[in-house]
Amino acid sequence: MVDLSIEKKLKAIWELQQIDSKIDQLNLLKGELPMEVADLEDEIVGLHTRQENIKNEIKAYEADIAGHKANIKHSEELQKKYKKQLDSVKNNREFEALNKELEISGLEVLAAQKRIKETQYHMEAKVEALAQLDAIIEGRKKDLEFKQKELKTIVTDTEDEEKAMINDRKGLEKEVDERLIKAYNRIRKNVKNGIAVAPIMRGSCGGCFAKIPPQRQSDIKQHFKIIDCEHCGRILVDNEVTGIYTEKPVEEEKPKRRVRSLKAAK
Repeated sequence: MVDLSIEKKLKAIWELQQIDSKIDQLNLLKGELPMEVADLEDEIVGLHTRQENIKNEIKAYEADIAGHKANIKHSEELQKKYKKQLDSVKNNREFEALNKELEISGLEVLAAQKRIKETQYHMEAKVEALAQLDAIIEGRKKDLEFKQKELKTIVTDTEDEEKAMINDRKGLEKEVDERLIKAYNRIRKNVKNGIAVAPIMRGSCGGCFAKIPPQRQSDIKQHFKIIDCEHCGRILVDNEVTGIYTEKPVEEEKPKRRVRSLKAAK
């Protein structure tokens, strides 16, 4: 890197600030869209996970119902078997035992039927919840598609301009030493508006509008060193660097001619 004078460094860092401010404006144009798109994408992923969980719960309910139906079928087959055996009982003891088995199998059928109804009730609630969730997902997808198109339009319109500015920025960074670039980036992060290099405006800092003492203004105009604002820490530059003239230069007062009085002339 060529060792530049302080004035050239100040001009380079000022130009860098102008580029970054323009990039900030482009990002402002995008607004909250990038964040909104990312949030919607995350939300849709979460909704899909919830959707899969509900589907798995419905499958589990279906499996439970199938199991209860199998138990009912088994119990009904046992009932047929016991009723057939009743025709060939030899004593009261066998008769009572078979009736007991018939009663138990009948109760098992009733219990299984009750469980099927309960499971169907819960499953229907899950099916309804799934339908509502599907509608929400479709709505979120439409919102995402709209915002993605809007963001893409803005990016497309500003892409070439932003690339050109980024290339210019890289070129300017090479003209400034690394320590000054680090200080510049640190200041930009610490201030709200991203203005790290501020011009002197009517004797005040163009960033925080605090008054700058005359001697300090004079030092800034000499370009002997990098000087920052005592109040906000921004790098200060004069109008020779910025090319911004907000005040007319003060003209030197012409010396007044001394007029001899008529009496003295006489």
